[in-house]
Amino acid sequence: MKVLCGIGGSDDSFRALDRTVERAAVANDDLTVAVVDNEDSSVAPDDVMERAQEAVDDAGIDADVRRVGGDPGSRLVEIAETEGFEEIVLGGGHTSPMGKITIGSIAEFVLLNAKTSVTLVR
Repeated sequence: MKVLCGIGGSDDSFRALDRTVERAAVANDDLTVAVVDNEDSSVAPDDVMERAQEAVDDAGIDADVRRVGGDPGSRLVEIAETEGFEEIVLGGGHTSPMGKITIGSIAEFVLLNAKTSVTLVR
């Protein structure tokens, strides 16, 4: 399966990265990790790139890790459509004290606009 994992430096995105890399190693997925700008993250994009590359290297898989500029949600949807990805994986989704799920703006945009399957890792 051709999988696009979008990460921006949040704890949720690193969980999504780790789970996606684990799956890619077992299922032999064609994985691309897209590092996007996330203004809510305190982790620098270069550090996110390094963390993603380490995860891929540690798993012993061949995956493309790339920096993606522009509006994160729009770019992830665009890349998925133009490059034929079958799934987009994102971190996000928190349960509020009232038991409702809340998601960030990037994940919300991708969920509402992607024509491909979207997996949200919490």
